[in-house]
Amino acid sequence: MARNFSFLLAVAAMAACASPLLAQRRTPEQLRHEMVDEVIVAEGVGNQRVIQAMRDTPRHEFVPINLRERAYFDMALPIGESQTISPPYIVAYMTEQIDPQPEDKVLEIGTGSGYQAAVLSPLVKEVYTIEIVETLARRAEAAIKRLKYPNVKVKAGDGYLGWPEHAPFDKIIVTCSPEKVPQPLVDQLKEGGRMIIPLGERYQQTFYLFTKRDGKMVSEALLPAVFVPMTGKAESQRQVKPDGGNPKLVNAGFEEVEEKSGRAKGWYYQRQLTVVRGAEGDKAPAGERFVRFTNRELGRGAHVLQAMAVDGSKVRDVTLSCTIKGTNIRPGEKELACLAITFFDEGRKNVAETAIGNWQGTFDWRTDTAQIKVPSSAKEAIIQLGLLGATGELCVDDVVLRFRAK
Repeated sequence: MARNFSFLLAVAAMAACASPLLAQRRTPEQLRHEMVDEVIVAEGVGNQRVIQAMRDTPRHEFVPINLRERAYFDMALPIGESQTISPPYIVAYMTEQIDPQPEDKVLEIGTGSGYQAAVLSPLVKEVYTIEIVETLARRAEAAIKRLKYPNVKVKAGDGYLGWPEHAPFDKIIVTCSPEKVPQPLVDQLKEGGRMIIPLGERYQQTFYLFTKRDGKMVSEALLPAVFVPMTGKAESQRQVKPDGGNPKLVNAGFEEVEEKSGRAKGWYYQRQLTVVRGAEGDKAPAGERFVRFTNRELGRGAHVLQAMAVDGSKVRDVTLSCTIKGTNIRPGEKELACLAITFFDEGRKNVAETAIGNWQGTFDWRTDTAQIKVPSSAKEAIIQLGLLGATGELCVDDVVLRFRAK
């Protein structure tokens, strides 16, 4: 059975605070410390300098005023011009991966709101950040100056080209996604330097950490991710284009697993999730593997996400189903175990939300299904699955999406 919910389901919904009402009763500083403790530290970020920078950087100053009550939720938020500010965990994770040092000169591609540059500011000597959307670049520059980050320089331009006048850079952090690493960024990275960048198709990306050794880029695949595309020259060179008339899920049965991390391929922002290889007595309903979400603390995220192109002018409706098993699932006021889908228009405005579930209690494997109308203005969608802040244990297998064309 499908249910409609008014709370925001997009991009890593549950966070350190369970609701905006609670946020209004705490100061921004209190909310920030709670967010760092419950989202960033609890999820494995260990670099103490990075943790302190996250405690000190006022994220609420970098989001629109009407969204400030959500500033310390671990979620992306729109900042205008079809762009978003990344979830705090992702900012901390990317920052930790480049191992920032006090004498580093860092290049950031994709300034956005300026928040990532502000986090980097106390950790390194110089930050150079480029934003292709001029209105965002100017807005971020104003915020950087107002909040007194004197070692951050902002430029409006195409990040594909880097910033050659100030090269080479010790570290490069890319907060938008090209299909391949732009050669100018390779050329501008110092020998021994590090670059973190989300690479891949429009809705299927992986973080890669590159280290430059003997002039060559040595890569290490990290976590699955999804970012807004790198526009400009990088987008014009993209070979694999999204097909909104043929929406599909990747690794819907959780059979494919990242070798190093043990995480499910194709799904991102994985929280409190274990990929289980079924054994006697706990056999997967389909294939060999399923996923298990476990949460003991009401409000803490335990979920996965996946995005896809869905063109509402071509697709009439989608049918979603999943096979689930629950143990002692207890929802909160807004924390609901479910499978949710959120549709967005061309400007990434939320145009519809629907969820299968509000699963509760203890139950054996069963399959839930719902047919969902696609808004005519939809261009993309995000699937969110898990406990979503509810407590207990939820096992999921065989998430299936079928569509009917217009």
